[in-house]
This record gives sequence, structure tokens and C-alpha cells, in this order.
Amino acid sequence: MFKSKTSRVLLSILLIIILSIFGFFMLVVATFSGEGNFYLPVILITYILLIAWHIVWSFKILGKKLLIYSIIGIVLCSVLTVGSYNIYQYYINSIPTVNEQDLILADYEPFKEGTKTVILHEESMLKITDSLPRIDGATALYPLYAAFVQATYPQKEYNLRESEVRGGTTPRAYERLISGEVDLIFCAQPSKEQIEDAAGKGKVFKMTPIGREAFVFFVNKKNPVNEVSSAQIRDIYSGKIINWKELGGENDAIRAFQRPEGSGSQTMLHHIMGNQPLMMPIQENRVGGMGEIVERTSVYKNFNNAIGYSFLLFATRMVQNDEIKLLKVDAIYPDKKSIENNTYPFTGDFYAITTDTQNKNVEKLIKWILSPQGQYLVEETGYTPILASH
Repeated sequence: MFKSKTSRVLLSILLIIILSIFGFFMLVVATFSGEGNFYLPVILITYILLIAWHIVWSFKILGKKLLIYSIIGIVLCSVLTVGSYNIYQYYINSIPTVNEQDLILADYEPFKEGTKTVILHEESMLKITDSLPRIDGATALYPLYAAFVQATYPQKEYNLRESEVRGGTTPRAYERLISGEVDLIFCAQPSKEQIEDAAGKGKVFKMTPIGREAFVFFVNKKNPVNEVSSAQIRDIYSGKIINWKELGGENDAIRAFQRPEGSGSQTMLHHIMGNQPLMMPIQENRVGGMGEIVERTSVYKNFNNAIGYSFLLFATRMVQNDEIKLLKVDAIYPDKKSIENNTYPFTGDFYAITTDTQNKNVEKLIKWILSPQGQYLVEETGYTPILASH
């Protein structure tokens, strides 16, 4: 059967059509999977090799044994390539991450049964019964302002997405404050872009410091480097220092992770850098809406040669990742004592921030947060009270 050259050519054309349909389907799947950078060239190369093989087969250019060996080789190479890639991806995915978005905010919802939010074990001096301030804030500060709410707001469900008490990210909190969706946010200092955005809408941030926190840098616990200087941090993130051996460590390239622009952590890094420009952050592809592949700043992965940063409470109590260690900076270890006495160099306030709210209870709430009861919740949540550091 199919012994004539015409029959072999027709069969080859049919197989090429089938391969083309299958190849097109695989290309579509690869495009929408977020792994297109790898799968697209693999599929195209395999498709071209298979078409070439069918042409050779249809015209009997090679002997039977060589044809068999070549098709086996094509299939094996494709399988090994895809298999090796997936094994590597499995390894990458198994590496622990430190990402502020990994915090499960629902665990801290006020008044929720079993909530992790700190409880004020006495009657609050402030009780708000009407005109509840609409609030939002940084991910890492949600457990704190949820404690404020539990002490002063009426007991009911406060959904993270739809109630008076939102929980999300620093950039989104600033956007909601500027647009008037909320009355008050709890965040680190705004970025230059956020200040300009507010000014463009005729608004000015009114910032009341309510607590202090250390901004820390961390590495894999196996990294022999235990401390760096402020200048070395700036040189790492400007790209001047690129190998751990320059800091007394292994001869290994530094993998310096950053956070997305507008986040509290990234704004703090910009503040530390001063006039030194930041190098381009490590990027990764993500699948966005409608299958769109979006390049975004990669989350920290705890490679042996990685360095990352966050605020102290998040990097220690909230994440509880035993595979990282904090670095001393200028010979000072970041802890509560070095925050209180201002010896740790990267220590800063976090704020209750408003613009032009007309809610009469906002000022009352901020005043109460600065009272002994409010500052007790700041300390019990794990932050340093503002009064203790001054």
C-alpha cells in the first residue's frame, strides 16, 4: 500500500496538514500559557523537523533505517527538551518565596471567629457608632489597622473588598485615597509619583506618624555574608557590585530582587538610594487578562545568591521563613532595640494618611491611635510605637 511516489506524496501532504493543525493548536496553547518564550521555539523547530522528515520520506531520499533513527531522534530530542525544562521549572517553583501578597489577610479580619488580630483587653476609650471612616492600607499593615477597627468600630462583618475596611496593596490604597473612595489609609511614605498624582488632582497628603519599623535586607541563610554597609546596599541595587565575592562571599553573581513600583517597600528603597539610579529589576512573564502575557517585577525567590528586602515584621513574624537571614547594616542588626534607639540606619515611620476627608470621626480615630491604647496595639502587633522611639 502507498508504494507509488504519488501515493507517498499525497500521504505526506495529508500528514503535513495534520501536523500543521496540531502545531497551530499547540502554538495557541503555548501563547496563552505564559511559557511562550520556551514552547514557541520548541514547537516551531519540532514542526519544521517533522515536515522535513516527511519530505525526505516521501521522496525516499534516505534509507529505511536512517528514516527510523531520525524520527526517533526528533521525538526523543523534543521529549527530553520539554522534560528537562519542566524539571527545571519544578525546581524553580519549589524555591521558597518572600512576597507581601502571600499574607492571607482574611486571617486578620476584625471580629472574625479565630482572627489573628490583636485584641485590646479593656474597654476602648473611643467607640465609633456612625459615619465609620472608610480605610485601606498596605498589606503588611492590615493586621494593625484591623486591630484598630476591632477596638473602636461596631461589631459586624468587614469584608476585605467591599466594606468600610479594605485590605490590599500600597499602590491601590493611595489610588483610593486620591480618588476619594476612602477617608484614611495606613502606609509607608508615598512615592514621588504618588505625591505628584495627588497634586494633579488638587490634593495634599496629611501624614501622621503612628509607628516605626525597620527596612531590612535578607539573603539565603547559607550565604556566608552576614553584614553589609549602607553604601554597599546602594552599590548592589545600582549594579556597581555584582558578585558576592566583592562582599567577602562566594564567587557567585548577586541576584538582587526588587518590588513593584509604588509599593511601600520599593518607595523605601528609592529613598535609601538617594540620587543613585536603580538598576532594572528582575522580570518574569505573567498571564494577564484575556491571556495577555505581561512582564512584571519578579517576586523574591530564595536562591543561594539572592538578596531581597521588606519591612522587619513581615520578613520575620508574618512570613516565618526559616530559610532566610537578615543582614546587619553598618554593623547594626535590625531589631526592636535598634529601632527604638534609632541606631539601625534604615528605620522609618509609617503613617495614618488623609487628604480632604470631611468625616468627623477620622481625626478622632487618629488621636486615639496615638493614645496609650492605640500604641499598645501597635506594639502588640509587632511594630514599634511612635512615642517609644522619640
